[in-house]
Amino acid sequence: MVFGRAAVALLVERFVGYPQPVFARISHPVVWIGKLITVLDQHLNKPRVAPQDGRLRGTFALLLLIAAAFIPSWIIARMLEHWPLGWLIEALLATSLIAQKSLKDHVLAVYDALGRSLPEARQAVSMIVGRDPSQLDESGIAKAALESLAENSSDGIVAPVLWYALLGLPGIAVYKAINTADSMIGHKSEKYQWFGWASARLDDAVNLPASRLTGLLFAATGPRNFRQIFEIMRRDAPKHQSPNAGWPEAAMAAALGLRFGGPRSYNGEPVDLPYMGEGRDLITRADIKNGLKLVSKAMLFGAFLLLFGALLT
Repeated sequence: MVFGRAAVALLVERFVGYPQPVFARISHPVVWIGKLITVLDQHLNKPRVAPQDGRLRGTFALLLLIAAAFIPSWIIARMLEHWPLGWLIEALLATSLIAQKSLKDHVLAVYDALGRSLPEARQAVSMIVGRDPSQLDESGIAKAALESLAENSSDGIVAPVLWYALLGLPGIAVYKAINTADSMIGHKSEKYQWFGWASARLDDAVNLPASRLTGLLFAATGPRNFRQIFEIMRRDAPKHQSPNAGWPEAAMAAALGLRFGGPRSYNGEPVDLPYMGEGRDLITRADIKNGLKLVSKAMLFGAFLLLFGALLT
């Protein structure tokens, strides 16, 4: 039955997203999680401590965060079991932790801005990527948008839905807490190198199955031959510095006949990433639309698989 709830959540969120009136009134669960992470960071992350002490403090903070996500979501899920249409209410609550519509809207904003001017497009793409967009041309902006679309399809859509399907409301809540912690403190800066270590490692682990599944969904719904996409994905994904991001990125590049990766700049520092895919280097505004269509088809296919799974269980 949880598979069915996950399919409902995925399909409803696709069209509705997180309603703005609700956000204006009570904010958003990810904002609540972020505020708790900030409090834990302020109280537990002390400068100039030994690496082992920093890791212990970060691990303790992560455990507190997981408990704060698990306990209320478990209570709500148990309570809804006894309500008429409780399963539907639970699925609607789960939509708040899926980012399908917001991801589409952000990438579509880049597409629209590219139709007006490069400065507007650079501003729009800066909302979804960490690289410096100031010198990007149309091809660079389109590539950045598509790479972000591919990676975030995994950790913003497929991963939360997968953990909801497997472990119910507590599963998706805990996943979102871990993923948010990674985005806030899981990077290798001087401040977070040790304190964010546990968050980064656990985020890698919980995203591993979804990243591969996302790549398979792109391969199954892409306009090219499944085997061809799969072989390129399997060959190129391990080249990525992330253990997970390469799988959806390589699969999308192969499906669209493009090539991702290559040189870019982060915080003024040049970075030369390995290439993924063996298609065109010159990526256009139209490719963004094709990428959005691919994600849409892949997520619909994923919803179908969930509904099929619900019928078998």
